[in-house]
Amino acid sequence: MAQVNYFFEDVKKCPQELPNKLWIKQCFEKEAKSLGCINFIFCSDVYLQKINKKYLNKSYFTDVISFKHNVHDIKNHEKSDVIFGDVFISLERVDDNKSRYKTIFAEELKRVMVHGALHLMGYHDSTETEKAIMTKKENTYINLKQF
Repeated sequence: MAQVNYFFEDVKKCPQELPNKLWIKQCFEKEAKSLGCINFIFCSDVYLQKINKKYLNKSYFTDVISFKHNVHDIKNHEKSDVIFGDVFISLERVDDNKSRYKTIFAEELKRVMVHGALHLMGYHDSTETEKAIMTKKENTYINLKQF
């Protein structure tokens, strides 16, 4: 069963209401991807920078880091197509992005959340072509209706 969780580390809470969890589930459905469980961990710049350094050997601030968990189907002894992962998001970077890109916090938060989810689904943003594909998908999913 698809599950979306929200956690907070090194921050008290989000300054805005978080998107309805059904919204992120819809993004997976539109991509025809099976969601197992995705954890969104909202945190501070310092917290995310430590993760960036420890696991990716990078020392700069970033807005989002995704970690996909490899799950195997015990019954068939194969890698499962169901997606499980953690998406760490710096609320301070989201706030900074909001100002930089002249948008509102709620929209920028959704963009960063779906960006992290798209990485779990297998999308990349290393090249200009990949970035364009991800940006187009982000723009589409930001505007999905929330229930």
